[in-house]
Amino acid sequence: MNASNRERSTSAVLLAEYAQIKDEQRARIGFRDNLLYVTLAAVTAVATVAAQTDYPELILALPVVCLVLGWTHLVNDEKISAIGRYVRTELAFRLAESTNVEEPLFGWENFHRSDNRRGSRKTTQTVVNLLAFLVTPFAALITFWCHRTDSALLVAVSVLEAAGLVILGVLFLQYAER
Repeated sequence: MNASNRERSTSAVLLAEYAQIKDEQRARIGFRDNLLYVTLAAVTAVATVAAQTDYPELILALPVVCLVLGWTHLVNDEKISAIGRYVRTELAFRLAESTNVEEPLFGWENFHRSDNRRGSRKTTQTVVNLLAFLVTPFAALITFWCHRTDSALLVAVSVLEAAGLVILGVLFLQYAER
């Protein structure tokens, strides 16, 4: 195989990788974004059941739900960002090298990150994430703590949930800085 055919073959493989990885990124974006709606529905369902029964301690299910959905949201968001970084820092350079192209490839990957409002959007999204996945379950924990309970086990569970929420909050803030 001559050099020209090898370059075309390498380029085809890299473009196929790009298409595949962008499909994964699109799927993860849709899944991540729907997690906010799922969280809203779950919070509503758990709060309604806890309020309408003689078991107010059911409200302790809410922090667990928010921890699981919040963690899933965070992991997917990180993978979405990692795919973008990979395309910008690795794949674009490998493809440019294999095709002997000197101008930057995949311009959208950098262009959409450069507008003036990106910082405010990222901050707003972090606030929304913190409200959905942390403030709401902490409100449930405060509600539980304000009601008298004779169960040391449930109090211990609530403290563990609070610790998990704090850790999740720290992770949300750490990832938001990136």
